[in-house]
Amino acid sequence: MAKAVRFEQYGGIEVLQVVEVDRPVPGPGQVLVRVKTTSINPGEVHIRTGALHERWPATFPSGQGSDLAGFVEEIGEGVTGFSAGDEVIGFTDNRASHAEFVLVEAANLIHRPAGVSWEQAGTLYIAGTTAYAAVRAVAAGPGDTVVISGAAGGVGAIAVQLAGNAGARVIGLASEANHQWLADHGAIPVSYGDGVGDRIKAAAPDGKVDAFIDTFGSGYIELALDLGVAPERIDTITDWTAAEKYGVKTDGNAEAANAEVLAELAALIEKGQLEIPIARTYPLDQIRDAYRELERRHTRGKIVLEP
Repeated sequence: MAKAVRFEQYGGIEVLQVVEVDRPVPGPGQVLVRVKTTSINPGEVHIRTGALHERWPATFPSGQGSDLAGFVEEIGEGVTGFSAGDEVIGFTDNRASHAEFVLVEAANLIHRPAGVSWEQAGTLYIAGTTAYAAVRAVAAGPGDTVVISGAAGGVGAIAVQLAGNAGARVIGLASEANHQWLADHGAIPVSYGDGVGDRIKAAAPDGKVDAFIDTFGSGYIELALDLGVAPERIDTITDWTAAEKYGVKTDGNAEAANAEVLAELAALIEKGQLEIPIARTYPLDQIRDAYRELERRHTRGKIVLEP
């Protein structure tokens, strides 16, 4: 038997349970991973509450979690390139990584580079690939000024660095508590709230903004349009209603969900060109506390779970 997170109905954090389940057995092309670290993401909150039922319905009892890092425990028929004991980073599309053991398609795994900590490894997939896709969607590059909302959050903190690596000037919207971190990572910090549009114009050369990445929602699409950003250079990962209304992009995890992008991001970490800030680590048994912190929406970087 092994521990895993489950919920039997839509609801708040009170529906989350850590239960005993049968240890999975790998089938053809699959790898059984003993999870060392995993992480939690805002999308999981929306799935669990039922807010995304029309888009991504849950089947009960439901597990959760996509990101993972750990050790190969067992391999299924036809798997090559991995052996028992290998240290790996990967992902599952089956809402299953918040557990001690998880079945993973071998194609969704990479070997963990020595320079990538376990904490960063277990939090890289969802936030990393989402940020990667968003930066690519707005075509951030040299000479561009890119604004990123929620710039110190799990996705935003990575997008800030990837856009900077691409040569763009980055303006990061965040609370003052996160301004020094943003400045240390090459961004121009700007406080959100009333008057944010004027503060962005003051921070941007000639007041001009070329692209906008929205990781927070709550009216930032309208703000980007008011700032003169073309719809095709606006990307949101959360405000689908506004995206449909105004014709802006919604590229996120699905547009970069593969092992090749994961390997590229891991290589950037190992070379010191990308940092995944870790807000806090929780044991699996404290899953409710972990989500309680996440749902306050003031976390810098990622929250880690250790099964």
